[in-house]
Amino acid sequence: MSKKPQKTAADLRSARWVAPDDLRSFGHRSRLMQMGYGPEDWVGKPFIGILNTWSDLNPCHAHFRDRAEDVKRGVLQAGGIPLEMPAISVDESFTKPTSMMYRNLLAMETEEQIRSHPLDGVVLMGGCDKTTPGLVMGALTAGVPMIYLPAGPMLRGNYAGQVLGSGSDAWKYWDERRAGTITDAQWQGVEGGIARSYGTCMTMGTASTMTAIAEAMGLCLPNASSIPAPDAGHKRMASGCGRRIVDMVWEDLTPDQIVTPSAIRNAAIVAMATGCSTNAVIHLLAMARRAGVDLTLDDLDALGRTTPLICNVRPSGKDYLMEDFFYAGGLRALMAQLTDRLDTSAITVTGKTLGETLEGAEVYNDDVIRPLSNPVYHEGSLAVLRGNLCPDGAVIKPAACDQKFQQHQGPALVFDSYPEMKAAIDDEDLDVTPDTVMVLRNAGPLGGPGMPEWGMLPIPKALIKQGHRDMLRISDARMSGTSYGACVLHVAPESFIGGPLALLRTGDVIRLDIPNRSLDMLVDDAELEARRAAWAPPPQPFERGYGWMFAQHVTQADQGCDFDFLTAAFGRPAGEPDIY
Repeated sequence: MSKKPQKTAADLRSARWVAPDDLRSFGHRSRLMQMGYGPEDWVGKPFIGILNTWSDLNPCHAHFRDRAEDVKRGVLQAGGIPLEMPAISVDESFTKPTSMMYRNLLAMETEEQIRSHPLDGVVLMGGCDKTTPGLVMGALTAGVPMIYLPAGPMLRGNYAGQVLGSGSDAWKYWDERRAGTITDAQWQGVEGGIARSYGTCMTMGTASTMTAIAEAMGLCLPNASSIPAPDAGHKRMASGCGRRIVDMVWEDLTPDQIVTPSAIRNAAIVAMATGCSTNAVIHLLAMARRAGVDLTLDDLDALGRTTPLICNVRPSGKDYLMEDFFYAGGLRALMAQLTDRLDTSAITVTGKTLGETLEGAEVYNDDVIRPLSNPVYHEGSLAVLRGNLCPDGAVIKPAACDQKFQQHQGPALVFDSYPEMKAAIDDEDLDVTPDTVMVLRNAGPLGGPGMPEWGMLPIPKALIKQGHRDMLRISDARMSGTSYGACVLHVAPESFIGGPLALLRTGDVIRLDIPNRSLDMLVDDAELEARRAAWAPPPQPFERGYGWMFAQHVTQADQGCDFDFLTAAFGRPAGEPDIY
């Protein structure tokens, strides 16, 4: 990359708001003074926005009030003026019907906050599942220098001497409770012990997947995504983000120089090697399209076939959690294992190449971060399936399910809604066998609405009592990145718009072949055409508001579920507004 000349104070975006000697800049300067600033605070200094997704209802970001102060300290140390601004939190735990409904809203807010204010650079504070892609998508379009500050994983869970992993163990113990093998007191002990600190899920769920992707893409300080949220090193990293963004402004190191096709490919390879959440597929596709990079499901599947899973962290791994991953060397150590597969010439927010940031990285526990010669699983985390059930693709995590489902055939048990499915699974007389394929439809981007995390369908109580803990499940929904099991997700096109899943009937035989990447219903074409002729579209859930806009413009899962009018291919970004 050829070096740009250093910016001068006159080149700053903020200078166009505060530097001219006219009435408009008088208003800007006087309002800054109204807040207690003086010219010595802003003259010749870059304005650094701190986009903070803190919320009282987001436990993953409960420490962000304090971390914003750490960022401000770093900005001041480097000679900038820090300006904290709120952004919608999009918490995973409490946002209904699903946080995925609001990822694009966060992206829009991020873009417009940056575009419409006198910000020369931004620190993006996120971590909870949808905040990483939402913030990055918006900032990519806005185009000013930016750095990503990951919230960091919480401490490992503990109850009665047992290590607990968020999400994964919740599902496991819930099945045991339904089977009657644990008491109410034990269940309450799990509830209180599984989340012991602020921070994101400490499994390799969607949060840790996406922060790892952001770092692999070059958007974080080295190893920033691995530091546990309560660790003192996390505070130091936050201040480091504040210092570095000021230098990035002077260097004019903008996102388009960092998020290149090579960076996107690096991020995809690292995601596969970590045992990433299936949600990574949707978010990577959306982020790539914001950057103008042509990434497809087939590209991801090809990388999945050739990238071994070397991160032994739940749910794809067996024994460890993110705290162990950090102590084992963190993402730097994992990426150092992959240097022959990565484009190490890619530029990062440090101003250095990825290869330079990986120099000296070591693995301190090679059971947590495995060598390529001893992977957790011989291929990457995800496989993309196609067939007459999913002509535009579907996704499965082969390493996180019982290997007997690599090739499976069985009759479908179809549910049209989550309440219908929930009512049925506790019926101990339900007509279901271990070969049955449970199907939930009308749960995609439009049908959910918003593509909720319903894809890890609970095992029917009849099978749990027989000792079964996995079965093949299919849906156009997503599932939590902390989930596990033989779950085929993101079926596209979704059933709500008449995708083939809408034509499936209970009793139809489904055939899954993961090695050959196929998923089919064994129903002849003539019968499918007859069913299609009889199918009627369901009523739309929204008649106004954000939900209506979402339904009009959201793309399908295989295209990243972004709004069609926000991708780079749709048109030029709006650019900086006129200032009068």
